[in-house]
Amino acid sequence: MATTRLLSPHALPLPSRTAADALRPAATPSRRPLAVRAVALPTPGCRPRKEESSRRTMLLAAGATVFLSWPNPAAFAAEAKKGFLPVTDKKDGYSFLYPFGWQEVVVQGQDKVYKDVIEPLESVSVNTIPTNKQDIRDLGPPDQVAEALIRKVLAAPTQKTKLIEAKENNVDGRTYYTFEFTAQAPNFTRHALGAIAIANGKFYTLTTGANERRWDKMKDRLHTVVDSFKIEARI
Repeated sequence: MATTRLLSPHALPLPSRTAADALRPAATPSRRPLAVRAVALPTPGCRPRKEESSRRTMLLAAGATVFLSWPNPAAFAAEAKKGFLPVTDKKDGYSFLYPFGWQEVVVQGQDKVYKDVIEPLESVSVNTIPTNKQDIRDLGPPDQVAEALIRKVLAAPTQKTKLIEAKENNVDGRTYYTFEFTAQAPNFTRHALGAIAIANGKFYTLTTGANERRWDKMKDRLHTVVDSFKIEARI
């Protein structure tokens, strides 16, 4: 690998501070097709209870929404992983998976955000900003870039942060930096993972995490989210 030129953190093309709003409480190997459960219809002459009928209607509507929102069911089956749903942004050229049950929310400064409605620290967010760099390695080594991004964007100024690990990965010929960190506030600590890359004239950042008290339960799912993040070259 060619020696990279180290840059000052101030030279990094970082997103705006509003990206940190998505991280605050206020606001693979096997790929299997998504299983769809059949809903039994009531037998003739039997009148289902109102609650049961409503539940069946909701299940049918949810299943229809999943498949209708994905432009190609075959592609959906190929990309889906049990317990996760896929997101593809053709305009900006990226895709990732998020845990089933999380809901999309709108956060200023973020391209996409999905959150758990009960545990707001459990979320995934994606941000893109323009850059004239061609490769993430142009900004420096993984630990330097991750430290600057965490300190300037991914954590509030009052939070105490710790970079646990940062490394370089190559997927389908594209270089990604992935990292793990914690951000400690007075009343909570968020344990998070991130992935960054440069392509299509954009600096891409995906961040996902959970409350430290739920890290052991969530870490495998969060690693799946980060590992699923892929950027495609736009023609």
